[in-house]
Amino acid sequence: MMIMKLENHLRTDNLEKIKKIREEKLSKHDLRELMGTNRDTYKRHNGAIRRK
Repeated sequence: MMIMKLENHLRTDNLEKIKKIREEKLSKHDLRELMGTNRDTYKRHNGAIRRK
């Protein structure tokens, strides 16, 4: 059985970019910001959109 890896399917320039990103250590705050968990949440109230 042959195991397929992501590295086998990428070009070398894309692979280098991914390796740089892996080496870069992001803080928990940066990760949460990238995932969008620090954003405001909005809710409809009588037709108007308001921050929750």
